[in-house]
Amino acid sequence: MAKFNMHLLVCGGTGCRASQSEAIVESLNKRLAENGLENETKVVTTGCFGFCEKGPIVNVLPDNTFYVSVKPEDASDIVAEHVIKGRKVERLLFSDPETEESVSDSRHMGFYKKQIRIALRNCGFIDPENIEEYIARDGYLALANCLTEMTPQQVIEMMKKSGLRGRGGGGFPTGLKWELTAKVPSDVKYVICNADEGDPGAFMDRSVLEGDPHSVIEAMAINGYCIGSNHGLVYIRAEYPLAIQRLKTALDQAREYGLLGKNIFGSNFDFDIELRYGAGAFVCGEETALIHSMEGMRGEPTFKPPFPSECGYLGKPSNVNNVETYANVPVIINKGPEWFASIGTETSKGTKVFALAGKINNVGLIEVPMGTTLREVIFEIGGGIKDGKEFKAVQTGGPSGGCLTARHLDTPIDYDNLIEAGSMMGSGGMIVMDEDDCMVSIAQYYLEFTVEESCGKCSPCRIGNKRLYEILQKITKGEGTMDDLEKLKNLSQVIKDTSLCGLGQTSPNPILSTLDNFWDEYVEHVTEKKCRAGVCKSMMRYIIEPEPCVGCTACARACPVNAISGERKQAHTINQEICIKCGACMEKCKFNAIFIK
Repeated sequence: MAKFNMHLLVCGGTGCRASQSEAIVESLNKRLAENGLENETKVVTTGCFGFCEKGPIVNVLPDNTFYVSVKPEDASDIVAEHVIKGRKVERLLFSDPETEESVSDSRHMGFYKKQIRIALRNCGFIDPENIEEYIARDGYLALANCLTEMTPQQVIEMMKKSGLRGRGGGGFPTGLKWELTAKVPSDVKYVICNADEGDPGAFMDRSVLEGDPHSVIEAMAINGYCIGSNHGLVYIRAEYPLAIQRLKTALDQAREYGLLGKNIFGSNFDFDIELRYGAGAFVCGEETALIHSMEGMRGEPTFKPPFPSECGYLGKPSNVNNVETYANVPVIINKGPEWFASIGTETSKGTKVFALAGKINNVGLIEVPMGTTLREVIFEIGGGIKDGKEFKAVQTGGPSGGCLTARHLDTPIDYDNLIEAGSMMGSGGMIVMDEDDCMVSIAQYYLEFTVEESCGKCSPCRIGNKRLYEILQKITKGEGTMDDLEKLKNLSQVIKDTSLCGLGQTSPNPILSTLDNFWDEYVEHVTEKKCRAGVCKSMMRYIIEPEPCVGCTACARACPVNAISGERKQAHTINQEICIKCGACMEKCKFNAIFIK
């Protein structure tokens, strides 16, 4: 086997693949072959590095040079300058926005400085389709130790002691969930991995499966050993083709190496995993709806109890955890529960992965210790708000969470503090908004999503959310009243209290949080028929100022509905009843005669 002096790690996550990272790999290999270096320098396709804003990324080892925004044509310079001559390609280095100096080592970048990568420990470091690279980083060591040196209850006690809580949104203690399932007598039990990630803007679980699928496989096998199960099921949405492909490859390799199947590590423990595909229903993130979908039935939740730990898949005891939760398990076994519990806060141990998106400079995937403040995430790791705009709000927890304001920026991120602030952890979506966002419109956007995704089983969610959405539509059209604001409050609380599952119980959160934090915007929409952000088109009026208007007719010719009239060389006017607020007239006007009122 060739011993390589240098490795070129190329991000192979979905985002970077969409920006030609596969072509970068091909170009690098071609240039290396042309220079006879294919046996000295190896190109490795990895999972997501997290710094999606600056992708595609190429990381050169062993000197850890971090190249950003790489294009296929940059392969020539990387090989000619860095590989052959040992000189960094300065133009491809990250430029610190504060100092304007080039930073070559990712450890010195603001984006990575405050991160601790546990669930993402292998993403961006190994080839996810090579089991030997996973094994080289202590892969399957935890499974071996559990099967050969520990009893199932001892492993469960380690998980309880670590303080790991479910990362899918509920935050239930993982070790306790395993213990409850283990205690239920049954001839057949199931280990289920929830990989149905449906939050808008969220890609945490997808990235783990694309970049480190073996960590989830190993954890599921450990879970099976603890609860007495020989059957694993991964419920993954069909829209994740790359994650599915890499997971399939990892499963085949694990079976080939004897890490899945019969008599694993000579322990008489049998375990294997199969995949089940979801059709993209958000409600199937709820564990009972997920189980029904896997059984071939309509994805609807059921009353609990009984919980899946007692009566789950095919009526058998089943343990359901999400991808990120499982990804933490092997490292907890290897490094000890005390190590994991030393990170985070008193009630929220370890780290949390977030998909940072929206009006922020450093869009990407981050993993921070519990207790890190929103300010640190947004302004230090995230690099602040785009284009120097003012921060307005951050939505945590996806459609089920709430919008927090500048006064919440010093809130430590953990399960309890976010709920107290009027939001929630959720699975890890974090969307940042700036001064140009209308919070009433934001609430309407999330309600539109939950109305579409409701399974319709219970009337509070099916009908109540539809009524909430209609009231918000009325307000954003300039037809709302103060009574409508009271209706929003009251109906939201009723839906929270009476819905069957977590989707309905949390769907009013965006409304309630924006009512609490942005009451003045709602009042403006209702009393002044005004949207200060200029987002609600029904309230916008394009006006032509007579003085600067020279009657050039450019605006009239650009108007798609002939709403502008006036003689040449005379001031024009806009018919507000016809105007569709498209903005084409303002774009064409060279005299700044058109403004929005």
